[in-house]
Amino acid sequence: MEENKKIRVAITHGDTNGIGYEIIFKTFSDPAMLELCTPIIYGSPKVATFHRKMLDLPVNFTIINTAEDAHEGKLNLLTTFDEEVKVEIGQPSKEAGSAALKALERAMTDFRNGLFDVLVTAPINKNNIQSEAFHFAGHTEYIETSVGEGNKALMILLNEKLRVALVTTHLPISEVAKSITKERIEEKATIFYNSLKRDFRISNPRIAVLGLNPHAGDGGVIGNEEQEFIKPAIEELSENGIQAFGPYPADGFFGSESYNEFDGVLAMYHDQGLAPFKTIAEDDGVNFTAGLPIVRTSPAHGTAYDIAGKGTADENSFRQAVYLAIDVFRNRIEYDEPLANPLKKLYHEHRDESEKVRFAIQKKREE
Repeated sequence: MEENKKIRVAITHGDTNGIGYEIIFKTFSDPAMLELCTPIIYGSPKVATFHRKMLDLPVNFTIINTAEDAHEGKLNLLTTFDEEVKVEIGQPSKEAGSAALKALERAMTDFRNGLFDVLVTAPINKNNIQSEAFHFAGHTEYIETSVGEGNKALMILLNEKLRVALVTTHLPISEVAKSITKERIEEKATIFYNSLKRDFRISNPRIAVLGLNPHAGDGGVIGNEEQEFIKPAIEELSENGIQAFGPYPADGFFGSESYNEFDGVLAMYHDQGLAPFKTIAEDDGVNFTAGLPIVRTSPAHGTAYDIAGKGTADENSFRQAVYLAIDVFRNRIEYDEPLANPLKKLYHEHRDESEKVRFAIQKKREE
């Protein structure tokens, strides 16, 4: 990114029958947001205009055809498709799912071409977006496959009080236990640790690991996953220099606010971590996809069909998602900058010179 150039924030419009456009427009009706970044909405001018008029929102946008044409100081709307989309506020439909997917596909292509810096996704409906081109459980899995470059993604939900990462994400409960392995816990905890260091600039992160069973298994009385997989994983992580502790019973851990003692919490499955998180976070939670080359965030809520079109949607979670994406992008630059000229090279050069001197001395002695 060129010096002094604002960070380019790509925004996919999500499900066109939900609150996506409402929270986007409310966020960028604040002129200060346009001073912070250059937003590029991947969507439809016709659908955007429909939502703006229906909600009577005081916001203007500039229509562009490529991300390269984005204007600083303006809310840019990139036309990702020209077809008519029937908007049925508050109702799930295949049309809305198709419109959401077209925006995502274009954003993935543009990221691969380096046309924006970070991605913020408005909510989708995981059912109506399913198609031959999208057979994933959600954004996280789709983005990992599209632009992950072989890296594994990690879902982290966070706000100022708490960061919760998941060992398993969108799995049926019936499949969770068999998916909990020592290797998988270590993999996810390591991604979490690296993200806390690089993305959040925490020098020596402390990670709490939750158990799988009630009371963390009670020493094997209520399940043995803690004994067989979770404890050995924690021990190995500690041996590798990662400060991991536990396993902790989830109910007592959150009930006693023990999360305040840690930089992150690793939960075994979706609702174990996200149910308490969303209770604690209220309206400022953000979903962050760690572990990938792309910086991607989203609000920690869904399409909210029940309030769509009523003008009552709270945009704070979306605004926090934009803030976080920008912060992580900057943190990565700051973290990576010293590594651009590693000391390893200097060490080798110094060692080479030392070897030459030692060899010369040795040769002189032999003479």
